[in-house]
Amino acid sequence: YTYFLPDVAYHLDKWQRGFSTVINEQGADHHSTVTRVRAGLQALNTGIPQGWPDYVLHQMVMVTRSGEEVKISKRAGSYVTLRDLIDEVGRDATRFFLAARRVDSQLTFDIDLARSQTNENPVYYIQYAHARICSVLRKLASEGVQRGLNERAGDLSLLTLDEEKELANQLAKYPELIANSAVQREPHHLTHYLRELAGQFHTYYNAHKVLIDDTNLRDARVSLYLAVRQVIANGLDLLGVSAPEEM
Repeated sequence: YTYFLPDVAYHLDKWQRGFSTVINEQGADHHSTVTRVRAGLQALNTGIPQGWPDYVLHQMVMVTRSGEEVKISKRAGSYVTLRDLIDEVGRDATRFFLAARRVDSQLTFDIDLARSQTNENPVYYIQYAHARICSVLRKLASEGVQRGLNERAGDLSLLTLDEEKELANQLAKYPELIANSAVQREPHHLTHYLRELAGQFHTYYNAHKVLIDDTNLRDARVSLYLAVRQVIANGLDLLGVSAPEEM
């Protein structure tokens, strides 16, 4: 028994049900499947275009703890299941870490890093940036200052610091980065972008206050904060990762 004929029949059914785009994610050890399934579909002569369906082939993932490879599966095999990883480190870290490398690069999944609440953990680092902004907005609200995304932005010409310009430039890259990541099917570009954006924000936050007496400059900085929060929340949502308001 082989999977070849069932795979061909399955994909034929997909095509007949109107799925013009199909992306199969499999391990790199299934590379021979690509040619055989596509050839089988072409032999049926049913109008399926050459090169359909698409495949994304992933390299193997090694799970480590304390620098050593571990087997955390409760089952009889030598493999680690996705459920095992989620039970160990949570859904957010699992999704982010698996998306953080090119699919053709071997991934070492460090359980200790994924569970840590430090700046070395990219998930924590990015989520903390979002939570920090939410904390500032709550502080402003407690002082009677309410700002929402749909309200008029402050005078952005007041944002003259290098860190502010760098943040604005980074934000401006987001739409094109998302489009390219989708077309290339390489979500690791988004994880790297969010890590860099969070780093720039933390640097800015630590160096310059937003709760200041100059209300015009304060409003301009709050507008920048809101933009960073929106992009982080949107990017994490695309990855299936939560954006907590408190940490």
